[in-house]
Amino acid sequence: MKKINIAIDGPSGVGKSSVAKEIAKRLDLVFINTGLMYRAIGYYCLNHNIDLENEQKIIESLKEIDLNLLPNEKIELNGVDITNKLWSDQISLIASKVAKLPKVREFCVHKQQLIAKNNPGIVMEGRDIGSVVLKDAELKIFLEANNEIRTKRRVEQLLAKGINANEADVLKNIIERDKRDSERDATPLIKVPEAIAIDTSYLTLEEVIQNIVELAKEII
Repeated sequence: MKKINIAIDGPSGVGKSSVAKEIAKRLDLVFINTGLMYRAIGYYCLNHNIDLENEQKIIESLKEIDLNLLPNEKIELNGVDITNKLWSDQISLIASKVAKLPKVREFCVHKQQLIAKNNPGIVMEGRDIGSVVLKDAELKIFLEANNEIRTKRRVEQLLAKGINANEADVLKNIIERDKRDSERDATPLIKVPEAIAIDTSYLTLEEVIQNIVELAKEII
């Protein structure tokens, strides 16, 4: 089967990871979750007491950070797998703060593009994949969902990971992150013209997956 690159973008809580992971499995492609990089950098800043308002300190810390983004939604920070430590809302908010910095995004995008270059045939999800990281992806998808559904999904995701979650707090964090992601100067969250938008609010996971798999098969 021909290998193609698929870019999946969208805000948090729309099902990007679940969809991308299953599509990669069905089409025999490599799944990469780019958001883990920003979470890992946020985790590093938190654990080294780096002031998130001090852009220069965050940029300097990049010299001390070695990230290894692995298939199957895993990441190593300086040789240690920290994947299970990255899913709290606190890390989500910190990640969105560091992700707005141009130098941080440049650092991560470079690594992501190297992964794509060395692994033809990938499904990569994030917020700037179709617009920046995989500009030449054969298929670009932009997933959407209403805030009520996104909040419910996020709460369920956190509870499944053993993290207590309050719906009001989760909704507040979603709104704040959307604003930060869409208004940042460096590679903001956007839907590129060639991307196919899919509203996942009232679709089952299987319906979304089937839709995208059919689109991919048409290209293949």
